Amino acid sequence: MLRAPVESRVLANGVELALWEWPGQGRPVFFYHGTGFHARIWDQVIAHFPGRRCFALDARGHGRSSKPAPPYVWRNFGADVAAVATSLGLSGAIGVGHSLGGHAVTLGAALTAASARGPAAFSALLLLDPVIRSPDQYVGPSKRAQYVAKRRNRWRSPEEMVENFSDRSPFDAWDRGVLRDYCQYGLAPAGENYILACPPEIEASVYEASPAMESNIYAEIATIAVPVHVIRAGRFRDHANAMGASPTAPDLAARFAYGADTLLTEHLHFIPMESPQRVAKFVMDLDALL
Repeated sequence: MLRAPVESRVLANGVELALWEWPGQGRPVFFYHGTGFHARIWDQVIAHFPGRRCFALDARGHGRSSKPAPPYVWRNFGADVAAVATSLGLSGAIGVGHSLGGHAVTLGAALTAASARGPAAFSALLLLDPVIRSPDQYVGPSKRAQYVAKRRNRWRSPEEMVENFSDRSPFDAWDRGVLRDYCQYGLAPAGENYILACPPEIEASVYEASPAMESNIYAEIATIAVPVHVIRAGRFRDHANAMGASPTAPDLAARFAYGADTLLTEHLHFIPMESPQRVAKFVMDLDALL
């Protein structure tokens, strides 16, 4: 059976964030999700860590966190990680981030290390197909993501959402437990129906800001002095499924002082959703190095 987490609220940079904690012992693991998802997308990964203290954060605009109006600046997500880590008094944690979350935990780790007077908040990072682009791709906001604002926002139930997505790309490649968690915790009650916990207009705003010049964090990457394992997706479902393509700079790992790179040719961008057990193994391997 899955462990039930404890939900709390953390005020970070003027925004109230939902934080989920799985109480336990040992080196903490801090999880951060990608755009349009939520903290409970990690439940099936965390199930492989019985007795380990784990945290997962609902990003601003997502899940049960507050939803300020757009625009959404990517550096704010990293600043939120740093604020929450400081609030928790994290020390030596493993930071795990997927997609937007990879960008956020990287920046958050750099910010906490720069301000720390004692042990660093993070002792290692696992970046799962992070949205950290090649430097020449940070040229300004993208308007191509506006189609995201048109996605279906109202559902009769989480079960209807699961049934609708089960045989559709990219969800048909997901672990069934992860898909159920995505739908169950990715909807918010709205009268007799449900709406997305990350409103489409917010999701679109996050995607738009991804290639903005202020999203470039290579100066901060150069300051990170802990082991970093970059996992890149190498599989493409089809040209219509652009969301499945990897956004990660191919040489990203080499930009870190202690970076390692793994290319998973059999996975789309949604690595934690497709194989939570494999992601858990990556965390365990990184933990064993420390």
